[in-house]
Amino acid sequence: MERKVSNFKSQISNSNSSRSLHGFTLVELLVVITILGVLMGLLLPAVNSVRESMRRAQCKNSLKQIGDAGQQHLAAQGHFPSSGWGWTWNGDPDHGFGARQPGGWIYNLLPYLGLDMIHDVGKGLSANAKYTALAEAETAVIPLLICPTRRKIMAYPCPYPASNAASVSVCSKTDYAANGGSVVFVGGGPNEGSGCFAIYPHCTWSNSDQALTAFNGVSGERSEVQVGQIVDGLSNVFFAGEKSLDPPLYYTGTDGADNSSALEGNDWDVNRWVNKAPQRDTPGVDFYWGYGSAHAAGVHFVFCDGHVQMLNFQINPATYQSLGVRNDGTVSENY
Repeated sequence: MERKVSNFKSQISNSNSSRSLHGFTLVELLVVITILGVLMGLLLPAVNSVRESMRRAQCKNSLKQIGDAGQQHLAAQGHFPSSGWGWTWNGDPDHGFGARQPGGWIYNLLPYLGLDMIHDVGKGLSANAKYTALAEAETAVIPLLICPTRRKIMAYPCPYPASNAASVSVCSKTDYAANGGSVVFVGGGPNEGSGCFAIYPHCTWSNSDQALTAFNGVSGERSEVQVGQIVDGLSNVFFAGEKSLDPPLYYTGTDGADNSSALEGNDWDVNRWVNKAPQRDTPGVDFYWGYGSAHAAGVHFVFCDGHVQMLNFQINPATYQSLGVRNDGTVSENY
């Protein structure tokens, strides 16, 4: 009996020993790694898709806030925000809104975005003190103006100073541009320097008043577009949208349409035009006067009634242009 018990214990011990020595073989390990790799390959696109969906939602929300601010500006001032004087001019808090304000549409919207502290920098100061203060305002980073799909929220190189502000090495940029219509107007503004603040009616402008009569957008040089001038209807004309940029130049400040402050007047940096359909950001393609985005699906636009919609890159060019011209008598419902 004792021999049988001893033999039984010996068999159990040998069985446990054999099991304890058994582990994963190299082949089994490679199979597991392969399976994990396949699963990761399947999951990563889904994760990236979710992330991009969140970034698109954030971009859309930014334009929604811009649209709401535009509605508040319209209610308070009686017109959509002006795009100021030109690319050599920064916003000035002592010159109100509309045609007398040298700063662009973003500067004009600051009080309606809850950013009075930036808008009012330099208010009531002497000329010399204001010259420095307005430069400081340019450096204030405004997160709302950056599309997260495209680039990070930060100050960017700023090589071109304004006529009425000191030079800065970095400044706030924008990924959104106001609708200048189908006729491109870009100029430096008045040619007589800072003295034009005092003698505004007598300035010599790089774009003459006669030339500006062809303006058919919503925000342009010295514009004061009222509701009645948007004859195609507020829901059928967009106010602003994502601007096109060359990807290698996102962070360099060397793109000719991204080298100045977001607070400047009418320029490629802050205004775009609709004489060519929008396109996706493409390395080596500098579509400096048009709209575009880093999104794969299309470009977000906020319309004059405040609603936001993404237009795909395959939109009919004629339909697209009609959405950017306020008074061509064409209403495009299917886009």
